[in-house]
Amino acid sequence: MTQTQPTPAFDKTSTAEHVTEGADLTGQTWLVTGVNSGLGFETARVLAMRGAHVIGTARTAEKARAAFARLGVDGTPVSCELTDLGSVRAAVSSVTNLRPLRGIVANAGVMAIQDCQQVHGYEKQLFTNHVGHFVLVTGLVERVESGGRFVILSSGAHRMAKRGLELDNLSGEDDYAAWRMYGRSKLANIFFARSLSRRLEGTGRTANSLHPGVIETNLGRHVPNREAMYGRLKDVLKTVEQGAATQCWAAVHPALEGVTGEYFSDCAVENVLWPEGDIDELGEQLWSVTEEIVAAV
Repeated sequence: MTQTQPTPAFDKTSTAEHVTEGADLTGQTWLVTGVNSGLGFETARVLAMRGAHVIGTARTAEKARAAFARLGVDGTPVSCELTDLGSVRAAVSSVTNLRPLRGIVANAGVMAIQDCQQVHGYEKQLFTNHVGHFVLVTGLVERVESGGRFVILSSGAHRMAKRGLELDNLSGEDDYAAWRMYGRSKLANIFFARSLSRRLEGTGRTANSLHPGVIETNLGRHVPNREAMYGRLKDVLKTVEQGAATQCWAAVHPALEGVTGEYFSDCAVENVLWPEGDIDELGEQLWSVTEEIVAAV
């Protein structure tokens, strides 16, 4: 769905500061979810460094406020617990009353929850990573300016979704596997961004998803013996500064003007090879099912 293909100028070693060098975001307002740690924290830091005002969400406003204090940034903290749609809708209302947005970086998430946990009967990783962000982003679409960008964090772990979206297993109870369910939620992020990009056609706004890389952050807190896992992955590990690069690049780099419906990795377009049916048709199915979930909750 890309209108123009950017020429990759960066790679897996690039940092968020590097890919935003020369950017002047003065007067822009960006919403970043999960600013209290990891990639969200670094993304908020770099966007603010380039002149943007950052609205940052965390599970509590206190956590977001503390993050801005550590950064020395005059940001706007907002409470947004993604498993609580009442909290998400309250965040939408709060942000709607603030200044217009240049874009949203949907960064927060959970990974590899070892037992089948549910939210309103739905598997928790899918609900947190996809449904919560679906409500937040769709609720704020009209607050994003023409030319604005929606950046949805996915993961290369979407390849672990060996059974696809499993729309007949929304509870996760059918042969629950932590990594397969995480992969399913990340596949949903890709499909959501692509479906959103189709709905934004003609508005001047874009939506893309991305794989940030493998980074040792608090996201791995549910992984048993996480030190051993990251040790096995040491040859591909990125620093937090490198991990935030692709999302900052997707958010503000001028080469990406008009680029939409894509999946990025290492600051470049990467094809999503998904043999289980048409990706756009599956995305529309997911959109409809998600609307049903939201209505039921």
